[in-house]
Amino acid sequence: MSRILIIEDEKEIAELERDYLAIAGYDIDICFDGEEGLNKALSEDYDLYILDVMLPSIDGFELCKRIREAKNAPIVMVSAKKDDIDKIRGLGFGADDYVCKPFSPSELVARVKAHLTRYETLTGKEKKNEVITIRGLKIDKTAHRVFLNDEEKAFTSKEFELLLYMAQNPNRVFTKEELFSKIWGMESVGDIATVTVHVKKIREKLEVDNQNPQYIETIWGVGYRFKI
Repeated sequence: MSRILIIEDEKEIAELERDYLAIAGYDIDICFDGEEGLNKALSEDYDLYILDVMLPSIDGFELCKRIREAKNAPIVMVSAKKDDIDKIRGLGFGADDYVCKPFSPSELVARVKAHLTRYETLTGKEKKNEVITIRGLKIDKTAHRVFLNDEEKAFTSKEFELLLYMAQNPNRVFTKEELFSKIWGMESVGDIATVTVHVKKIREKLEVDNQNPQYIETIWGVGYRFKI
């Protein structure tokens, strides 16, 4: 049974999320304070985290950043803040998804299921070890690890999935909408920002010169292409 940690200071919302996710078969823990939630997140193992943005003691953005530094499991941020800048900020700190309040509980369950399915697939359930090697870049599909010139680079689950998908389809130009649909598998406001932020993070880890990228190339007015 997958374990999920909800960090949400509004008791009614936290309990609503818990009830729907419990019905779906997940084991749920709740924290109502940012500092308490951070301690629990770092001291125990969870398969997914749901973070509110506005929290006592430590806000959701800082919480996301601190958890991502130590954990690779998916992070879903929940907030009444609907501005794209807040979504970009959350994604930049390592979140995999950003859900705006008010939301349908069944939508949250669907998103959680999608993220957990992808994460479980990427973390070792494949029978055969497969490694993609391209000009010093090694993508280990089985171990969910990325190496550049034999130095391991830390990737979030969504960064890894996006890099892997593009590397498996080299020289093909993808629009941002196509990449969002394939990797996130759901409709969402701010999809363009999501893809842009994740590509930027991947480039920061792989590219020496962003003006002359060796791996992910921007096709202006269209999208991105993995060069081979």
